[in-house]
Amino acid sequence: MSDFRQQALDYHAYPEPGKISVEVTTPAESVDDLALAYSPGVAEPVREIAENPDTAYKYTAKGNLVAVISNGTAILGLGNLGPLASKPVMEGKALLFKRFANIDSVDIEVTHSTTEDFINTVVNIAGTFGGINLEDIKAPECFEIEKAIQERCNIPVFHDDQHGTAIVTAAGMLNALEVQGKSLCDANIVCLGAGAAAMACMELLITCGAQRERIYMLDRNGVIHTRRENLTPHKQRFANNTDKRTLDDVLDGADVFVGVSGPNLLSAESLKLMAPNPVIFACSNPDPEIKPELAHATRDDIIIATGRSDYPNQVNNVLCFPFIFRGALDVRASCINDEMKIAAVEAIRSIVKDPVPEEVLIASKSDSLEFGRDYIIPKPMDPRLLQRVAKAVALAAIESGVAAVSELPENYLS
Repeated sequence: MSDFRQQALDYHAYPEPGKISVEVTTPAESVDDLALAYSPGVAEPVREIAENPDTAYKYTAKGNLVAVISNGTAILGLGNLGPLASKPVMEGKALLFKRFANIDSVDIEVTHSTTEDFINTVVNIAGTFGGINLEDIKAPECFEIEKAIQERCNIPVFHDDQHGTAIVTAAGMLNALEVQGKSLCDANIVCLGAGAAAMACMELLITCGAQRERIYMLDRNGVIHTRRENLTPHKQRFANNTDKRTLDDVLDGADVFVGVSGPNLLSAESLKLMAPNPVIFACSNPDPEIKPELAHATRDDIIIATGRSDYPNQVNNVLCFPFIFRGALDVRASCINDEMKIAAVEAIRSIVKDPVPEEVLIASKSDSLEFGRDYIIPKPMDPRLLQRVAKAVALAAIESGVAAVSELPENYLS
């Protein structure tokens, strides 16, 4: 582990500090070039934009620029370590935007005293960007922050810890239930964890067809039920009218377990209580709620997904956020709505049902991949994600009326 730690530190320090840089995209070699790039030539697009703000998309990089913004209050699994400590993560997010969807991205770490300070800061700089990716902001403040910023901005605002996780989870879950011969609308679901990701995952599953009354959510105090006091408004939405109080109570006969909580919280004995052919999403990182080795040794009828790349079925946000932003930016969407999220879910889940390109097998170090228990979610290096997800999202934005363009180019992303 010490060797890996040093490798990680060296990766971020060399050959230059950090993971991103700025490049010049137009000629800047001669006096004439500089006269066009800056004074006096720059005055012409300035006048055009002042007269018609939409031309900023024509004359500046705004349309392909996303801000990755955090206050560092919920960094990965490390907690509230502050804005500056979150910078390596935000730079990493910018790297992924560029690597997977050719989106330029700038990381911004905000120090603030109140939630309103943070909201105002982001709103006041939002005009610079084509979209805003919020990251590593703790619940419940993250719900208020995202809602308020989106209401005051006319560009997509997307808290990836919530919605990216939810989209990939829903795609994998629908496929896993299909393999297991079950339907989402009939599934009894246990969600261990009640933070931002848990809430978003369950809400999107409900949008996809899950029944709210069949969902049992647990926090540190056990099952969230209607007779508990002092529940936050978001937890009240998942307060189940039940006499069940413990994890084992709700796991008895459950079809699905979703863990967004902590390591080793699902025991082998508890796993045995679930219905035949259960689906386990143990997504705590880096250590899941139950290790796949233990889960498979306990039962031979399960499908299990984790957040780790060294096991099959990795629930990884990179399957979603670069491509949902690509589609949203390309049609100048004003937001990312439910229709766009569902389109992303369906596009992601469709990919694993088609033959896998050789390059994906090589990148994932796999001899073969075929839709089934060990392949319910695409691999992050799959080039089909950009083509299918971005296009599906862009079309959904147009069809739902939140796009500034009316149709896609004929050969979009082909």
